[in-house]
Amino acid sequence: MRIGMLSWEYPPRIVGGIARHVEELSQALVRKGHEVHVFTADHPDTAEHEVVGGVHLHRARGGEVAAPTRDFVEWVLHLNFGLARMALQTQRIAPFDVFHAHDWLVVQAANLLKKSVDVPLIGTVHATEAGRNKGIHHAMSRYIAQQEWYLTFESYQVVVCSSTMFHEVQGQFGVPQDKIHVIPNGIDPTKFHFDFPERMAFRRRFALDFEKIVLFVGRMVVEKGGQFLLEAASHIIAQYPDAKFVIVGKGGFVDELKARAAALRLGHKCLFTGYVDDDTLVRLYRVADVSVAPSLYEPFGIVALEGMAAGVPVVASDAGGLWEIIEHDVTGVTTYAGDVQSLAWGILQVLSRPDHAQWLVQNAFERVERVFNWDRIAEQTEGVYRLVAGDQHQVPAEREASVPASQTPASEGNHKPQIFPAPSR
Repeated sequence: MRIGMLSWEYPPRIVGGIARHVEELSQALVRKGHEVHVFTADHPDTAEHEVVGGVHLHRARGGEVAAPTRDFVEWVLHLNFGLARMALQTQRIAPFDVFHAHDWLVVQAANLLKKSVDVPLIGTVHATEAGRNKGIHHAMSRYIAQQEWYLTFESYQVVVCSSTMFHEVQGQFGVPQDKIHVIPNGIDPTKFHFDFPERMAFRRRFALDFEKIVLFVGRMVVEKGGQFLLEAASHIIAQYPDAKFVIVGKGGFVDELKARAAALRLGHKCLFTGYVDDDTLVRLYRVADVSVAPSLYEPFGIVALEGMAAGVPVVASDAGGLWEIIEHDVTGVTTYAGDVQSLAWGILQVLSRPDHAQWLVQNAFERVERVFNWDRIAEQTEGVYRLVAGDQHQVPAEREASVPASQTPASEGNHKPQIFPAPSR
C-alpha cells in the first residue's frame, strides 16, 4: 500500500510523543513492504525531501509556514496549507491508498486531501484537550476540542492507544464504538541495549557512586506529576538516604518545581537536567535504579515502556493508560495518582527489594517484546488501512479489542482485563 502520514512533528523535530510514534510506526510499515510518505513541519538543518529508514519525508517550508503569524493557531493553519500542497503534489505522481492523520494539528490538511482526491482518512487521537486540562476552560481549549471532534468525524476509522482513550474519545465526541480501534504504542528495545564501558563515568555526571538514581522523564507540566515526586522525596530520603532524584525535561512548570525543591531543601538531592538528547536519555535509563511516572493524566505512558525496555524497575501511577501497561507487582509497581504517600511507598518497594526489582524487570522486558513491539503494532494498523481501503475480507488484528468498552490493548485474549489496584498504603 501507499500510505500518506500527516504529523506536525517528526524527528529531529520532537515536541512530545507523537514524533517517535509516527517515526517507529512508519518504519515498521516499511519493513512490511509498504511505501510510506510522511508530511510534516520544517526543522532547521533538514532537507525538504529525503528518505530516512525507508520512509519518504516531506517537510513543509517556504511561504506557507515561514510567513509571520499572530499566534499558534494561525501558524498551524499555515502549516496545513503546506502539508496539503506537498501531499497533493506527491499524489499526482502516484495515488495514495490511505491518509493517516495524527492529532488535531493536521486535520485541515487531512480533510482537504480526503475530499479532493477521494482517499480514505484514518485519524489517531493521541490525547484530548479536555483530558489534559480536566475540562474545557477557555476559548483556545474550545477551538482545539472542536478540531479534535472534526478529526474523529471526518475519519473513516479512529485509532487510540488505550482503552482509557477509547472511553475518552467515545464519551467526548460521540464516536461509535465500531469506529474506534485500540492499538497500543510500542517501543524498540534494541536501542537501549549496547556496549556501555563508560557507564560509571557517565553515571557520575548525575549522582555519587553510592547514590541510587530515581529517574523522572517528562514534560514539565502539571499533569506529568513531577510535583508529587518532589513531595515524596523527603519521605523516601528519611528511609533511604542514598536516593538521588534526576528530573529530565523542559516546560513551563519547571521554575515552580525548582522553587518547591529549594523550599523542601532538596537542592543536593534533586538534579534538574532540562532537555537532553536521545543518546543521553537512553544512557540515563541504563544507569537509573528506578524510573518513575507519577502522572495525573496519561493517555498511554510511553515513559513506562522506555523504562521497561531499558531494564529499569518502573513505578507508575494508576492514571490513564499506565495501569494498562504495568501489572502491579509483576511487571512494575503501581501507585495511586496524586497520592504522595503511595508514590513514596512504591519507590521504596523497589529500592529496598533489589532481588524482587530484578524479577519485575525480567517480566517487564518479556511483556515489551511480546505485546508492545512495533512489528505487531504495524500489523494491527495495516488491518485498519485495509478495512478502509476496500479490502473488507481482512479484519484488523485487534478489531475485537476496539469494540468492547472493557477491552484493553495490553490484554492478549478476548477476556476482560484485570485492573491491577495499587497496593494498600
